[in-house]
Amino acid sequence: MNVFDHFVWSVLVIPAAVVVIAALLADRLPPAAGVVALAWSAAVAAVAAFVSLGTFTVKAAGEVPWIAARFGLSQRTIVQDTVHVRWVSWVSVVMLAYAAHAAVRVWRRHRRGREFVREVAELPDLEQVVLIESDEIDALAVPGRPGRIVVTTGMRAVLDDDQFAVLVAHERAHLEADHFRLMLMAELAGAAHPALRWVAHRVSYLIERAADERAVGTVGDRRAVARAIGVAALAANRRPAADSSLRLSFARAVRPGEVPRRVAELLTPRRSRYFTWPAIIPLLLAAGSMVWAMEAVRDLYQLLTLAGSSGP
Repeated sequence: MNVFDHFVWSVLVIPAAVVVIAALLADRLPPAAGVVALAWSAAVAAVAAFVSLGTFTVKAAGEVPWIAARFGLSQRTIVQDTVHVRWVSWVSVVMLAYAAHAAVRVWRRHRRGREFVREVAELPDLEQVVLIESDEIDALAVPGRPGRIVVTTGMRAVLDDDQFAVLVAHERAHLEADHFRLMLMAELAGAAHPALRWVAHRVSYLIERAADERAVGTVGDRRAVARAIGVAALAANRRPAADSSLRLSFARAVRPGEVPRRVAELLTPRRSRYFTWPAIIPLLLAAGSMVWAMEAVRDLYQLLTLAGSSGP
């Protein structure tokens, strides 16, 4: 079992390569295609790294004398398999514990946000767009059955009818494209593997860009969409917003500078530079990482079989 090769490729090299390729391609892909490609490639690469780390952790456990004796394994055989790089297995234990802890934190934050979803789903209003009394200037799409678009009265007051139509089209795009699931996938990937955090941030931005483009397709005017986002953002920046882990907000950005960049993209379209086919590259890299992870599992099985036949 060549643990070092599996560790290097599935845990270090390929996730880093996914980040590099994502950085090179993110602005050259149509936003909708970029969201899907980056979210899925990050998720698959993170799962592969997680599986590999789990495999190495099992091997590390087998190197402990009393555990090996408990399962009738030859501890010496397990140790000798990677005697020159024993540190890999034990580093993997630490990395797996960190990844699991970080992923659980993201999942719990998501579950807390689901409470808000249930509250919105129980609202008596049967319309998809729901106005709620609040001085806060915000709007968000809430997934569920049915999905709802929640707009505060503060937000509605700062937008004219045409701008409000843009807002509704933007938030409806989040619901129809299932952006929440893709965002959760990317956030879990970023939590499980630090190198993939940049991809998660990029997915968050591309989700908003994809919704902006869908809004353009609905209202037919790029400047109108840019103007509506700008008006809402300027008003929203004057008042703090309550936190929500499910929020894909029309006017508020996760990172500074994202809203002005969205407006600039709308005012200076670069569709002639968009290509869809390169989206397959990060997906192929992530698939390759999964192949390495499965080979690590197979090699571990063979090693444990050999250690079992050798006896304690």
